[in-house]
Amino acid sequence: MKMVWCPEKASKAYLDTVKSCELLQESNVAELISAMAAGWDAQMIVETWSRRGDDATSTSIGLSIASKHTGGKHICIVPDEDSRIEYTLSMEKTTGISPEVVVGEPEETMENLVGIDFLVVNCEKNDFSRILKVAKLSHRGAVLVCKNVSSRIVSDFRWRSVLDGKSRIVRSVFLPVGKGLDIAHVGAAGSGTGEGKRGTGGKMEKKWIRRFDRESGEEFVIRK
Repeated sequence: MKMVWCPEKASKAYLDTVKSCELLQESNVAELISAMAAGWDAQMIVETWSRRGDDATSTSIGLSIASKHTGGKHICIVPDEDSRIEYTLSMEKTTGISPEVVVGEPEETMENLVGIDFLVVNCEKNDFSRILKVAKLSHRGAVLVCKNVSSRIVSDFRWRSVLDGKSRIVRSVFLPVGKGLDIAHVGAAGSGTGEGKRGTGGKMEKKWIRRFDRESGEEFVIRK
């Protein structure tokens, strides 16, 4: 089983987030992420949040809305107890819902969260590579969102090296939305890692693989 895109859920989450974030005047990132989480029917949505200099409240609203449309779970990781109180009060005031919150460093708390299929990390405050090393992604695949990414950081960022070959990257893209979003779609477990399938006689069939160089903008097609 793998993640399947549902445009109807994406549209509903998008519109609901636009309405909810109108007063915050910062819904560009929130509505996009909300639509993605709902569209991919995410069942385990996890995000990181920091108190100072963070626009995560609007993002959290969008993810909370997405979880309603998918019937999934939305969990936010905060660094300390003061952050938990501030975050909870803000979310309750805006949405009327008490969110599920985990207190602690993402690298430590992430180990207890299993089956993540939609992960949003604020890269101004957290090291995404360290978090991904311990994140337990869903067997049906996952969407990974690195938020608040400058173009300089993106040029030094390589999804495949970060994931250490454990997961197959279906596609990745950098979007100049907000302070920058770097997004990757990880394939379902057992869906292949680029090797060919066995044909008749037990021989390996060749498979075309597409690779995109984000620095040069060139696309490469390789046959293995």
